[in-house]
Amino acid sequence: MYLLIVTLPLLGSCVAGAFGRFLSSRGTAIVTSTCVSLSFILSLIAFYEVALEASACYIKMAPWIFSEMFDASWGFFFDSLTVIMLIVVTFVSSLVHIYSISYMFEDPHSPRFMCYLSIFTFSMLMLVTGDNSIQLFLGWEGVGLASYLLINFWFTRLQANKAAIKAMLVNRVGDFGLALGIMGRFTIFQTVDFSTLFACVSAFSEPYHYLIFCNMKFHAITVICILLFIGAVGKSAQIGLHTWLPDAMEGPTPVSALIHAATMVTAGVFMIARCSPLFEYPPNALIVITFVGAMTSFFAATTGILQNDLKRVIAYSTCSQLGYMIFACGISNYSVSVFHLMNHAFFKALLFLSAGSVIHAMSDEQDMRKMGGLASLLPFTYAMMFIGSLSLIGFPFCTGFYSKDVILELAYTKYTISGNFAFWLGSVSVFFTSYHSFRLLFLTFLAPTNSFKQDILQCHDAPILMAIPLIFLAFGSIFAGYLAKDMMIGLGTNFWANSLFVLPKNEIIAESEFATPTIIKLIPILFSTLGAFVAYNINFVANQFIFALKTSTLGNRLYCFLNKRWFFDKVFNDFIVRSFLRFGYEVSFKVLDKGAIEILGPYGISYTFRKLAKQISKLQSGFVYHYAFVMLIGLTIFITIIGLWDFISFWVDNRLYFIYIVSFLFIHFERDISTN
Repeated sequence: MYLLIVTLPLLGSCVAGAFGRFLSSRGTAIVTSTCVSLSFILSLIAFYEVALEASACYIKMAPWIFSEMFDASWGFFFDSLTVIMLIVVTFVSSLVHIYSISYMFEDPHSPRFMCYLSIFTFSMLMLVTGDNSIQLFLGWEGVGLASYLLINFWFTRLQANKAAIKAMLVNRVGDFGLALGIMGRFTIFQTVDFSTLFACVSAFSEPYHYLIFCNMKFHAITVICILLFIGAVGKSAQIGLHTWLPDAMEGPTPVSALIHAATMVTAGVFMIARCSPLFEYPPNALIVITFVGAMTSFFAATTGILQNDLKRVIAYSTCSQLGYMIFACGISNYSVSVFHLMNHAFFKALLFLSAGSVIHAMSDEQDMRKMGGLASLLPFTYAMMFIGSLSLIGFPFCTGFYSKDVILELAYTKYTISGNFAFWLGSVSVFFTSYHSFRLLFLTFLAPTNSFKQDILQCHDAPILMAIPLIFLAFGSIFAGYLAKDMMIGLGTNFWANSLFVLPKNEIIAESEFATPTIIKLIPILFSTLGAFVAYNINFVANQFIFALKTSTLGNRLYCFLNKRWFFDKVFNDFIVRSFLRFGYEVSFKVLDKGAIEILGPYGISYTFRKLAKQISKLQSGFVYHYAFVMLIGLTIFITIIGLWDFISFWVDNRLYFIYIVSFLFIHFERDISTN
């Protein structure tokens, strides 16, 4: 049963890829959706057995790579953390598959699309079930490949090509860090198996265990954790390597829902939670994680307030929520981070699929400035997006409230500089998240219409196959947090067993629910309410004031700064990408490829010998005294070598001459035989 959870999406993908042209679009969709849905049902059974019955499952399949101390076997490990991820991935993926049947019905290449979706799901399941670093890395690269294929699904569009290449290249930077971290772990612990590694980590946490790089000593565990975190920064779109995530909107909307809710971006958070026994020992690494996560949540929330693309606004809210998950790991609250990951999957999938419903109804229009007044035309979609937005901003008693507010309270009760930094930056991010969420609702559904008449006439609400996934996700966005709170993060719960590890010195002893002052508890709610109030006034009431602000010098510069995403792309292009391109052309191509390699390579050597042979052939003059002169020079050189033989034999091994003579005689003998 456990193996079927992983292999069923692969089976559906193979069938769709090999026989899609024979099964038709509808047949392919039914096969892939059925396989992923069965995987979800089996995941529920696995959740009952592993998490509720406290019976972890370990399956050792077969040897894969075995060389001296290096042993990476095919193995699957199912514990509480794994089964939670299985439910999230398979549930959201099943709904996305069902949604895509209707959304991609008119696309002639929908079998290929369904094949790629199933590959995405299979790769993520491989990532979360692997029992060693190499298998995790295989799934890690698999989701990167699937994201490239899906973002570039409409490959005739230039922007889709550019976005897919950008996602692949930016993730390569993070993957390089992850690969170095895995190599460092093997160097120190001589194993890539998680259970063995976590059992040994406490013995290697002392300062005298170090790595030497450029004749400098670095604390081994700290370096390894920082390198692993670089991998998480790339995959989970933290500040610095986040630039690929908004551009990934060029793919079809179901792809965006799958990337942002269940797969790809959650891989980094999962990897940190899985390696919690490793991350707990270096305090400096945890501080770095906390600061990066808090800055990401603030940066993404502020950037989203002035974006005009419907999906891009939701993408930046994803980036902000990932910042919350990361800094929750940084303050050693992995359980709350995974709880928020699960909650976020529900309301973020709901928001993206609702946005897809709007785009589908508006003839593929994504600019919110060309919408408005859709609440009366799309009442069901409006209700779904409203529920998702309330859950996103942490409105009381919605799913997001039960994890987002707990993360902020835990950061406050950490009583450290990094904890307070994360709390205040996260609280301010709540205001901006609330603002851009309600701005999206106002501009799309409530503002006076600014749409084309043809789009209004063709506008229609979500069909039944698109509506069913939205209804399930809406229920999850309202009730999932309340139903799972006590089980996953309740006081004294033993749900996680040994899957997550926190050192006693890093634990927050006082329960945040009782230790946090009331005013601190109210700050996120006050900020979210203030954000909604400001969004209403700016977009409905204070039009003259906002126009004057936008046209002023300061307002124009601020608008450009936020709308252009803090100029991250411009800085990267001008100072990094352009330098690498110049290096690649001037040095790598012109000097090395066209220069040294062509001169010293096979082509250069053969060309040199041909030219030399032409020059030597000119010595064939036909005069006897020329030949006598050459013979005299040769005899002189031969006598000189004989005279200096003892000196030469000191530097050159005599056996080389023996090999040369034998090979010469052998070639000569072989030539005589072939001649006869």
